[in-house]
Amino acid sequence: MPIKDWPEAERPREKLLSEGPQALTEAELLAVFLRVGTPGKDVLQLAREALARFGGLNGLLAAPRREVEALRGFGPAKYAQLAAVVELARRALREEVRRNEVLNSPHKVRDYLRLALGHTPHEVFVALFLDAQNRLIADRELFRGTLTQTSVYPREVVKAALAHNAAAVIFAHNHPSGAAEPSRADELLTRTLRDALALVDILVLDHIIVAGPGATVSFAERGLL
Repeated sequence: MPIKDWPEAERPREKLLSEGPQALTEAELLAVFLRVGTPGKDVLQLAREALARFGGLNGLLAAPRREVEALRGFGPAKYAQLAAVVELARRALREEVRRNEVLNSPHKVRDYLRLALGHTPHEVFVALFLDAQNRLIADRELFRGTLTQTSVYPREVVKAALAHNAAAVIFAHNHPSGAAEPSRADELLTRTLRDALALVDILVLDHIIVAGPGATVSFAERGLL
């Protein structure tokens, strides 16, 4: 039965408008996004199949473009819309992080980093440069590729922090494998950077590992700084 023939209270879009987006399941939210089904399948069925194919919403958002576009009911236009939604959310969170003292909103920092790094297929190392009130000045990708003490250069990190007149910094990098635990190399690198920045009176407040779109690990919380 087409969704237009369902009782109004059961239609995803009408349910969203009457009860709010939080009342919808992930499949219903995705159905609102897709708008229409295909011959023989209503839009809610397509949404459920897409989520099942990738193991949930995070998997769908992290999936390669070609795999998303190959889904029935998707294609290049829908992939572009999904990518735009993720980027809008990332930028909105970045604005919130920039407006507020970072240490007073650690969950927003983590949410921002998950969106910024969680879907990246290669390893990247970023720095959040903070002022004396722990407000975000800038966030920059500094390096990419496998992270070791030889591939992340402390001198370049110090130069970037001084260029932004930072008083403190939070480092972050992703583990595309999905393994959240910090490696020995991660710990050694963090201590090296902490000691180098201490020479110019810049504090390292944290180093956050993003393991895919769902998990983060804080060095500060682990007592590793």
